[in-house]
Amino acid sequence: MTNIIITGCSIGGIGFETAKYLKSVGIKVYPTVRDKSDLEILKTSGFENAMKLDVTKPQEITFVIEKVLKEDGKIDIWFNNAGFGQAGAIEDIKSHILKEQFEVNVFGLHECTKQIIPIMRQQGFGKIIQHSSVLGLISLPFRGAYNASKYAIEGLTDTLRLELKGTNIYAILLNTGPISSNFRKTAIKKLKDNIDIENSIFKKEYLKHISQDKNSVLFNQKAIFVAKVIHKIIITEKPKPRYYITKATYILGFLKRVLSTNNLDKILQKI
Repeated sequence: MTNIIITGCSIGGIGFETAKYLKSVGIKVYPTVRDKSDLEILKTSGFENAMKLDVTKPQEITFVIEKVLKEDGKIDIWFNNAGFGQAGAIEDIKSHILKEQFEVNVFGLHECTKQIIPIMRQQGFGKIIQHSSVLGLISLPFRGAYNASKYAIEGLTDTLRLELKGTNIYAILLNTGPISSNFRKTAIKKLKDNIDIENSIFKKEYLKHISQDKNSVLFNQKAIFVAKVIHKIIITEKPKPRYYITKATYILGFLKRVLSTNNLDKILQKI
């Protein structure tokens, strides 16, 4: 049976919804979460294989890999999904907050990738799915820390793909647009916790962002859209190096290719 390890499967997120869908179509899923409370919910939801995994802790990554290998003798797919969004203008983001964004979104992803590659080289196959974003292709204002983390994932994965050429190991990027999940809820909490909104020149913009109806986001889709793409990657012998998810990604990806920087900026400032 094909198996997959998914990081960042907290309840209400893309990872959790993907785990549910893949299980329903016969994939053996190992969902992982950072918090013990979410772990208990996963187990009561029927995921006996759920495990605790904080991607910023290398020893926990090693534990998960060793446990799956002991049970199945292989790891077919690793989905680096764990991550969060730190909102805020560049000038309002303190350096240690930017480091926190990178610790999870970039360094955690890198550590998982670095640990799984030797396993896949030894077994002679594997797929590593990296969850980037439409914001790994274009940048939006007040999302600088998150933009930067996703651009970093793009650079790491594009390089990794070249270095894995000739092997049967695939490094795959997902450029996901707006998806219904708890991502925005977490981003707003991070904004309130880490940005001095009251004393910022951008206070008006922050308050508008906080009060925005998530359902009003253009081209917003349900998490099942991501889950179905993951399933497609799993069952495809030679998957594509990159998958766009949602119309927003297709449109903005196209505009990035055909417009000048100045003209693209005029559009992005209105989003």
